[in-house]
Formats: sequence, structure tokens, C-alpha cells
Amino acid sequence: MRSTDGAYYVGLDHLRALAAFLVFVWHFIHCSVAFYDVPTIWPLSILDQGHCGVALFMTLSGYLFAKLLDGQHVIYRWFFWNRMLRLAPLLIAAMILNGIVNYHDNLLDYVKLITKGLVLPLLPNGQWSIAVEAHFYLLLPLLLFLLRRHAVYAGLVIFIAISIRAAVFWHTGEVQSLTFYTIFGRIDQFTLGMAAYGLRDLMKSQHVAMITAFVVYSLFYHSFDVAGGFYLTSFSPVWIILPTLEGLFFCFMIAYYDTTFKFRTVGFSGVLARIGACSYSIYLLHFFVVISMNKAMSSVVPLTNFFISTIAATLAFCAFTPFAWMSYHYYEKFFLQFRRGYISGGERRSLRKLVPV
Repeated sequence: MRSTDGAYYVGLDHLRALAAFLVFVWHFIHCSVAFYDVPTIWPLSILDQGHCGVALFMTLSGYLFAKLLDGQHVIYRWFFWNRMLRLAPLLIAAMILNGIVNYHDNLLDYVKLITKGLVLPLLPNGQWSIAVEAHFYLLLPLLLFLLRRHAVYAGLVIFIAISIRAAVFWHTGEVQSLTFYTIFGRIDQFTLGMAAYGLRDLMKSQHVAMITAFVVYSLFYHSFDVAGGFYLTSFSPVWIILPTLEGLFFCFMIAYYDTTFKFRTVGFSGVLARIGACSYSIYLLHFFVVISMNKAMSSVVPLTNFFISTIAATLAFCAFTPFAWMSYHYYEKFFLQFRRGYISGGERRSLRKLVPV
């Protein structure tokens, strides 16, 4: 989708579509496929552990806002206003729908849950990630201030985050919840996305490096999948560094994809971009239908096989996307007309100047 100043990046919407697809497939296939059934084709472990789509979303946010705000003087009150208009309407609608469906007998407890969920990782149906995104926006002025001075600060932020997670694991024996559901894990991905924009020229046309990175990442994720993946490694120390590893791969992939290729808004590229534009609706609303879609399709063909279930998930994703597009086009976009410009005159130091070339 277009930013307030009219800028539009087709390739980044392609990656949003990929992130939404990963999360949708993950939730769909595990309605039927056991968590310990690992695909024999090792790159497909990325689908089997499609929660990594959340990491892609987070890294994309860091990269995109570094790109939009690079060298600009930002009026942050209007920036926060615009982000609220973008995220809050659908989030509130999803919260109300979830309350009607799941908490109609005890709405007071649900209101308390939502209130606490603004700070704690308690919001259901993926809504927790929107709270984490909001926490990132609050930190964004500081992160921009630091990264405009030197890219080494990105490493410092990540080092502090890893140290906090390591300390929590040392004292409690579990850090997955902190890593996955809070800013203390996701800050790595936001920060690496921002740093990747500043270093993007180093990643342009690095085809061999991109292929190598994908092989290494998918092999790592396959080993993580074999070890039990998301649901069976809750007490593993791998969660101390998992968000960092995800962020490193995705920030390279985003910068490579954004700088290496030119995309059109028509044809297959245009279709992918439109899916990416409604990815927020896909992400928040699919929770309400994915189980029912799985049950409906499993009544036609057994979905206990990973490959069959993945094909069914892809078909379900394609069937659901038009509804998500209507949500975006007729509901989300209505609120965007109230956005305000948040870039004032004058320039600040650009992240691009940090590239050591």
C-alpha cells in the first residue's frame, strides 16, 4: 500500500504476501498434521514452522520505516496518529469479533485481558504482535537517532536483547514466551531491518550469497523442526538467538529483493502486490475461519499428510484472500483518508551514508 507521501514499493508488498502466506499455512496444516511430523523435503520446514512469517513481518517493518524516514525530519505525533489509523480499526474489529465468539459469557474478563494485553503478551489470535509493533513505534525515534550516527549501535541493541534473554533463560529455564511474544525478542528483527536499509547497497545483486543464505537458513530451520519446532522446544536455549538468526536472514532477503529487482503493478507481480496490500486483514482475520476451512476440506480429502495439507492450505489461502481484500478495500482504507503528513522541512543524517563503500 502507499505511504502518506505517496511512495509505493511493490517488492515489499510481495514480501508481505509471503509473510501472510507462511502464517496462514502454518495455522492451517497443524489443524491436521501433528507437530512432530517433519516434511522429508528440508526447505519445506519453513512452511511447517510458518510462524517465521511473523519474523518476516517484523523485519519488514524495520526496513520499511527506515526507508520512509531516511534523512527526514519527522513530526512524531502525526506519525503515531497515522500508525493508529492504519492498525487500530481492524484490530478493534477483530477484538470485538473475538469477544463475541469466545468471551460472550464473560466480557468483563475479556476487557481486562485486552487492557493487560497492551503491555503484556496476552492478546489472542495474533493480536499480540500488533502490541509488539506499537512498542517498536515508541522506540523508533531512539533507534533512528542511534543508527543515523553509526551502524554499530544496531549490534549494541541486539547484544543487549540477547543478554536479557540469556539472563531470563538462566534464571527460569524458559525464554520462548519472552522471545516470541514481546519486544524483547522482536527488537532484533526490527533493528536488523533498519540496519539492512542502511547497508542495502552491499546486498544488491548478491545472487550467490542469497542462495547460500537460503540454504543455510532452511537447513537450520529443518534441524529446528526435527528437534520439535515451536511447540516442542519451549525450554530450549535456541530461543535466545532464534529471533536474531531469523532477522539476519530476512533482513538480507528484504534488502536483496528490494534493490536487485524492478517490479510492475500489473500481471503476476500486481496480484502478489495486492495480496500484500491486504496482508494485515489476512493475518488478523484468518484465525476466525482457518479451522473451519480445514474441517471442510478434510471432509473431502484426508489432510494428515503434510504435502496434501500444504496444497489444501494454499487453496484455502487463495479462497480467503478475496474476503481479506474486501476488508482492506472497504474497511481499512476508509480510515486512511484521515492521515496527516508527518515529514517537515529540513533533513537529518541519512542511513545511506553509513554504508562503507
